[in-house]
Amino acid sequence: MTSMLNKNSTVTYLPGCSPFDAPQVEEKETVVVTSVASDSHTWNLVYLQLLIEELGYEVVNLGPCVPDELMVSECRDIDPAMVVISSVNGHGYQDGMRVVGQLREALGDTPMVIGGKLGIAAGGDTSFLDELLEAGFDDVFEDGVRGVEEFKAFVASIPARTARRTATVTPLRRVA
Repeated sequence: MTSMLNKNSTVTYLPGCSPFDAPQVEEKETVVVTSVASDSHTWNLVYLQLLIEELGYEVVNLGPCVPDELMVSECRDIDPAMVVISSVNGHGYQDGMRVVGQLREALGDTPMVIGGKLGIAAGGDTSFLDELLEAGFDDVFEDGVRGVEEFKAFVASIPARTARRTATVTPLRRVA
C-alpha cells in the first residue's frame, strides 16, 4: 500500500513510499562486445561479457564471425559507451585495421579497443600495435603483452556518458 485518500482529497503516502522519495534508478551504459568476420571463437566473448558486466555495464554480445557491415550498423543503432573487439585466430590485426575506420565514422569518439591474438607470429611480435592505435583504436590488448588488469584500468578511465543519455524526467505533481 502506497497511498491513502483523506477527506480533503489529499494524497498521503506512508513514509518512504512516496514516488517523490523513490531512489533514482541509475541507467547502465551499454558496451558492445564482438568478434571480427574471420573469427569464430565464442568463449572469449562470453568471458569478456561477464567481465564487463561485473564492471557495471550492460553488454550486447554480437557473437563470432560478425561481418563488418553488421558490426557497424549494430553499433550505430546501439550507440554504445564502448566497443570491444576480440580475436583469437591471429587475424585480428587485419580485420581490426579494416573495420576501425568504419566504426569511427559511425560512432565518432566512442572508446574502441581490440585485443586477443592479433597476429600469427609467435614470440610476441608487437610491431603492429602502434598501427592499430594510429588507425583509430583507443587501446590494444595483445595476448601476452597487456592483460585483464590493464583492460580493467582502461574501462575505469572511460568517462560516464550517463548525463548525456539520461532523459529529463518531470516529477509528478501532488494533488491538493
